[in-house]
Amino acid sequence: MNIAVIPARGGSKRIKGKNVRPFAGKPLIAYSIAAAKAAGVFDEIIVSTDSAEIARVATAAGATLVIERPESLADDYTGTTPVVRHAIETYTSASGSPDYVCCIYATAPFLNGEFITEGLSRLQQAEAMHYAFSVTTFDFPIQRAIRLAGDGVVPVDASQMGKRSQDLEECYHDAGQFYWGRTDAWLTHQPMFAPHSIPVVLPRYLVQDIDTEEDWTRAELMYLAYVKGGSDD
Repeated sequence: MNIAVIPARGGSKRIKGKNVRPFAGKPLIAYSIAAAKAAGVFDEIIVSTDSAEIARVATAAGATLVIERPESLADDYTGTTPVVRHAIETYTSASGSPDYVCCIYATAPFLNGEFITEGLSRLQQAEAMHYAFSVTTFDFPIQRAIRLAGDGVVPVDASQMGKRSQDLEECYHDAGQFYWGRTDAWLTHQPMFAPHSIPVVLPRYLVQDIDTEEDWTRAELMYLAYVKGGSDD
């Protein structure tokens, strides 16, 4: 049995009502629910929330279960993992323990069900691994990063600045879309960013954080261009 857990808190500070705000014509959380449905691998699509509005919108978009998140897990400092564990424990007490749990962020309009399916398949085939989650490459060599220093700049690592980009190791970052894990790994506090996690590499054009109004505008423009490009094929 596999379940999806979509954490969706109601108290977003930087973008008010972010999870249910219309994004390219429909509530942002609806894209994550649609991707979970399209993957076709979930027995339950759960939304964990402290908001009645989010619960209503999520149910209308196709979530199969809403779990009310306690106030202690709904502040600005609670991480994702405790929320997922609470959802697992709540679900297990009523319906039995799932085998695999996929945390899907509510702010991932580019999420594709095929990548979700790939993550599960790869995790199932690797018994020694605990997680599989989405990553993508940086669009600039991070070894050439610079810092602001007074009125000027300094390199983070001066020894790397003269090297050709093709000679620098390609680096990756968390794509912030989905995180598959064995139920036991979630419940026993196994770390996500560790050698026991499988990277599912996404193209950069399908990845955009949405934390600020500028991010929102960029993501919406990217999404509309992506949809238009796909419709012309």
